Amino acid sequence: MDKSSFGGVVLAIGGILTGMMMEGGRIGQILQPTAAIIVFGGTIGAILLQFPMRIVLGALKNLARVFFSGEPDGTALIAQLVGFANKARKSGIVSLDADLASVHDSFLKQALMLAVDGTDPGELRKIMQLELDNQGENEERIPQVFESAGGYSPTVGIIGAVLGLIQVMQHLDNINEVGRGIAVAFVATIYGVASANLVYLPVAGKLKIRQREEQVQKEMMLEGVISIMEGMNPRMVETKLKTFLTEQHPHAEAAK
Repeated sequence: MDKSSFGGVVLAIGGILTGMMMEGGRIGQILQPTAAIIVFGGTIGAILLQFPMRIVLGALKNLARVFFSGEPDGTALIAQLVGFANKARKSGIVSLDADLASVHDSFLKQALMLAVDGTDPGELRKIMQLELDNQGENEERIPQVFESAGGYSPTVGIIGAVLGLIQVMQHLDNINEVGRGIAVAFVATIYGVASANLVYLPVAGKLKIRQREEQVQKEMMLEGVISIMEGMNPRMVETKLKTFLTEQHPHAEAAK
């Protein structure tokens, strides 16, 4: 569980509602189904028009990673790769074929399979780097869904505000209709701006961080396998791979 994400949601929404109630407001004043339908329905429709359905569904599936996704264990990965380096140094790289079944990461498993099959290190780097680039290109579309939602939502909120004002103008003789129209107008704007700045854009930013962490892990795997193929000393392999931890946790490494 990502405490930062949960804490951010609670603090953001709680702070806004608390401030509103301190000024005499009520939560019921901003619960307008009509405004919600306009803003969220319009935003979802715009997203579906821009992105294919598979990308939208992929974005929804990745939403859980914002709240339930631990940081990659780079230390454990380094230990695993150093273990492979020691075994390859003693028994040859072909001996790693027996360890393929215990490798759960598909990227690392594919790289090791190519290494065991005798692929040239330069060619292996090209193949796996192409795989990494293609995967990164596909994954970067996931945050774009939420970034686009953050751009559309305030604008759709303005549309809802204008529609509310139109209703006000048509019922100036009925004070009840006037009040409801004004409420929809202002609440639609709140929904649009709040959802963009408290949900969509922060989610996009957190997913980018998650994707970068995974990319660093895969780059570490690739460098580790290449180093093993080149016969690098296991201690040098460990030192080389630790530089990736500095990128993931620069402040922690600086403190050490």
